Amino acid sequence: MTETAGTKISVCPTAELGAGERRLVEFDGRKIGVFNCDGVLYAIEDRCSHDDGPLAEGEFDPAACTVECPRHGSLFDLTTGRPKTLPAFQPVQTFPVAVEGDTITLEVS
Repeated sequence: MTETAGTKISVCPTAELGAGERRLVEFDGRKIGVFNCDGVLYAIEDRCSHDDGPLAEGEFDPAACTVECPRHGSLFDLTTGRPKTLPAFQPVQTFPVAVEGDTITLEVS
């Protein structure tokens, strides 16, 4: 099986997403949350695997690098997309994030 490269999209200038901040972006009808966990960037789909509700708008803990689903409280690990607490038990999709020059980008497929 051959892997194909995804589409690279610009998120924002690095100066606009400091440590402890997040940004919601949309590409091709999909919403993706981009998080700055104490200087390390992660991106996950904005969809709780428990009930398909919004996820990236939930409580964000930059030190633990987690986000909590605002509907039912499942805690997701931003580094892996895996839930740490119930009721969610399936992971959400993660996306590669990079800094190119002074712009944060992510790759979607």
